[in-house]
Amino acid sequence: MNAVKVTVLAGGVGGAKFLKGLRTELRRRYPNGDGGSTAEITAVVNTGDDMWLTGLRVCPDLDSIMYALGGGNDEVRGWGRADETERVAAELTAYGIGWPWFTLGDLDLGTHIARSSFLRDGLTLTEATARLCERWNPGVRLLPMSDQPVETHVDILVDGKRRIVHFEEWWVKYRATVPAQRFIQVGVDQAKPTPQVLRAIEHADVVLVAPSNPVVSIGTILGVPGMREALRGARAPIVGVSPIISGAAVRGMADACLTAIGVETTAAAVAKHYGARSRGGLLDGWLVDTSDATVVPVLEGSGIRARAVPLWLTDADTSAALAGDALDAARAR
Repeated sequence: MNAVKVTVLAGGVGGAKFLKGLRTELRRRYPNGDGGSTAEITAVVNTGDDMWLTGLRVCPDLDSIMYALGGGNDEVRGWGRADETERVAAELTAYGIGWPWFTLGDLDLGTHIARSSFLRDGLTLTEATARLCERWNPGVRLLPMSDQPVETHVDILVDGKRRIVHFEEWWVKYRATVPAQRFIQVGVDQAKPTPQVLRAIEHADVVLVAPSNPVVSIGTILGVPGMREALRGARAPIVGVSPIISGAAVRGMADACLTAIGVETTAAAVAKHYGARSRGGLLDGWLVDTSDATVVPVLEGSGIRARAVPLWLTDADTSAALAGDALDAARAR
């Protein structure tokens, strides 16, 4: 397996942490003698958080992963660039444009300006992402889930009035405290997986589902027409990592998203929401935390092979160990 190919469905900060651990573990298992790995990692990344803002195309999940893997992210905040300043954002606010509650740092704006220029020059989002990654050298091939724009909007009730807002407004401005009535994937009907995504799934030796938000990250990827069919037809085993530990979301407000679609905030409920591939769903295997070990036989009965392992990504070593557990689970089928 010296040329092992691993494809990961990912979104946001949780996906970035998992991918860093996977990159470290594969370098250990399959070293190339030069500090890297003979293994290949491809990340299929959620683009449902994307938007046009102040005339620029902003891709939060792609950028969070690119910065984290490239060593340029703010590890204290967990998102954005390190050593960031916000002078341009202050000027934009003074002009009355943009979202004052969604601050884009000056260094981050450089990325959005470059991406928007590439897109206006006729590059696809896949091609523009590759150009951006030439600078950051993430050691992982980053692929947007689709070149067609998809934006997640949220139907909410504010002061007795129904509003449809962009997901980032619900997530950042309202901190997901306003109950979501439903999520709307604007443009998803016209979207399709890119040829690069389909090849990454077809040729993978292992497909992993990162511990990202199961509704608005992984769920959005799976909502692209043709994506589920490609995954069901993959020759590789598909193993997911629970984003829920002991009935609570590991990061963010995934519990609010799950509640909106009527899924319990438990590791078992999320696995059953994805479903067993043998029964028309997504998963062959599922990793839960040791604190949730009692659900393993329940999931086995639903057609999903499950293992209980430590899931907390507290540092580089625990992230790599979890990635190793996911790889081992995939090989054990």
